[in-house]
Amino acid sequence: MRAAAFQTAGGLSFRRRAVNVFMLGLTGVFTVLAVSILFFVLGYLFVQGGFSLNWNFFTKLPVPVGETGGGMANALVGSAKVLLLATCIGVPIGFLAGIHLAEYSGAGYASVIRFVTDLLNGVPSIVIGIFAYALIVTRIGFSTLAGGVALGVMMIPIALRSTEEFLKSVPVSLREGAMALGATKSRTILTVVVPAAIRGLISGMMLNLARVAGETAPLLFTALGNQFWSQGWRQPTATLPAMIYEYAKSPYEDWHRQAWAAGFMLLALVLLVNVTARSIIAGGLSHKTR
Repeated sequence: MRAAAFQTAGGLSFRRRAVNVFMLGLTGVFTVLAVSILFFVLGYLFVQGGFSLNWNFFTKLPVPVGETGGGMANALVGSAKVLLLATCIGVPIGFLAGIHLAEYSGAGYASVIRFVTDLLNGVPSIVIGIFAYALIVTRIGFSTLAGGVALGVMMIPIALRSTEEFLKSVPVSLREGAMALGATKSRTILTVVVPAAIRGLISGMMLNLARVAGETAPLLFTALGNQFWSQGWRQPTATLPAMIYEYAKSPYEDWHRQAWAAGFMLLALVLLVNVTARSIIAGGLSHKTR
């Protein structure tokens, strides 16, 4: 009896170890597959786009169809203007709403706001573009302003939720200590809670900016595009995502080369922002552990 039970237990143990080894190996294979696909895409973009970059790309305007050369200087400036405007719109609204949600709202009210925010975050970007088109383009025309508003609306839900999460991670003891010294709730938030979470807040906003930097659909409905410099904020403007879309579908080899270069620049921008944000978060965590 004991020998049979021992053999049964040994068989089950061997079977479990075999299943465990098989599943670990399977997950490892799929992890390597996923990472290899990512590195293949990044490497291909680096080869195609990196070697297509030149000084003219950063300093020249696009040339007429059929001519070679030129650059995307107007698209670089246009993307910077659109992202600057989007940050000025989306970040303050999301930041202040996140403070209200984390520090002032009740449980029931907060759950409703979170649900609505998640719904807004899940709205397709092309729908946001149509919204900005109906709100602004139909009144003043295609413009940098319309593109900035579209991307700014997309930044609001992420800014709100990231602000709420980082503020909630601040220990309650800091709030209680400030209030025990006579500080009001608003003063406690501004002088204690926000400074304590500032690294996370900055990194969250940077990741938010990187998320919308490559959006194309909203800009096609709002900023449209421009082969020349865009003066002010109420004229159509060129942007890197829109230029990549236009150049990639064209039949001209030189335009394809510049589309690869623009894609490489956009990827480098997003990668730089992500690495900087992660470094800020890592620096904050190491500072807390000291």
